[in-house]
Amino acid sequence: MNHRQPSRATLLSVGFASVVVFLLAWEGACRTGIIDPLFLPPPSAVAEKIVAMMADGTLLANVLASTRRVMTGFIAATVVAIPLGIMLGTSSYARAAFDPILSFLRPLPSMSWIPLSLLWFGISETQKYSIVFMGTFAPALVYVIEATRNVDPLLIRAAKNLGASNWQVMREVILPASLPQILSGLKIILGLSWTCVISAELVAAREGLGFLIMNGKEFFQTEVVVLGMVMISVTVLVTDIVFRAIERKVLRWQA
Repeated sequence: MNHRQPSRATLLSVGFASVVVFLLAWEGACRTGIIDPLFLPPPSAVAEKIVAMMADGTLLANVLASTRRVMTGFIAATVVAIPLGIMLGTSSYARAAFDPILSFLRPLPSMSWIPLSLLWFGISETQKYSIVFMGTFAPALVYVIEATRNVDPLLIRAAKNLGASNWQVMREVILPASLPQILSGLKIILGLSWTCVISAELVAAREGLGFLIMNGKEFFQTEVVVLGMVMISVTVLVTDIVFRAIERKVLRWQA
């Protein structure tokens, strides 16, 4: 029996059709009264709000505010986590010294840092950056440590037997071998960064998608709440596509 795999176009068509059916069912349920639009607005109401907020510029301003906070905190966390993680992954003594600290930091969710960050920085941009940093630093560090430790020790010994210095082993063997796993981990951490920033914006912010959701809730504008949720998903999807493009460029030698 010949089992032909469906083409990519077919799969995309099926996915698109499922989204259309879901939106039509949602719209119909709201229009017929099965779902009270006061508690869950129809897609058409959300679309109207998107058009209105795009026209006055508030939607783009909130998206850019959240994106700026995510990227600043995420980049700061990775700049610290990558070199530190490589060092801890290659040194048993350094790992033994830092493990107790990492074991303390890793279980803490980003929201647990909000009260302290508000005391330290107030309702400021630095406070939002710090929440993203603290929520992503420990997971990023763990990914980098594990990626470094998973490098085949035979490759390292072979390089040293051929006369490579410790720096050359790090640059030519450990970093290239661990980079694919590091980037895969950072891709997951980037999604986590959005959870962190939305948590911070829900509590204390004057702009951003989290602020947009909370503001909609305060004024019982459920279409604004749903709009904020939709924009979070869309923005995360766009950043993930950009990250994948960067990943393919950095790892083009794997193709």
